[in-house]
Amino acid sequence: MDHIDRTICILLSADARQSMAQIGAQVGLSTSAVNDRLKRLSERGVLRRMRADLDAGALGLPVTAFVWIALAETADETAFRGAIAARPEVTACHHVTGPWSYLVQVRMPSLAGVEGFLGWLKAEGWIARSETMLALSTVVEPPFQLRE
Repeated sequence: MDHIDRTICILLSADARQSMAQIGAQVGLSTSAVNDRLKRLSERGVLRRMRADLDAGALGLPVTAFVWIALAETADETAFRGAIAARPEVTACHHVTGPWSYLVQVRMPSLAGVEGFLGWLKAEGWIARSETMLALSTVVEPPFQLRE
């Protein structure tokens, strides 16, 4: 990946609605050359997808919670991963080191939603223990994607 590819990635990260002509003007390439580079970036897996950055709060999901999870010894980890990935309120899930198994981030309409999510985890028998933290405010946040 050269300097131009990196600049194209930066430009798209800031605003993916830019046309290839607009990007080309900023990096000194023709529209077709930008198109070729975008195809190569996609083929190499650098550019995974283009999507909108939604405002979770404006969509009625103002509560961000982080749930540390220690899986129950009897939990099927593959099934847990599939179930977590299918939950629309889950915005990130990380397998982590240390005393916890996973760190799960959720966006909810209310604290009752967080409580319901925790209740689901317990009812399914996934967790031995958990700890939940609420975000008071957000300084840096990745793009939000609304899921079904």
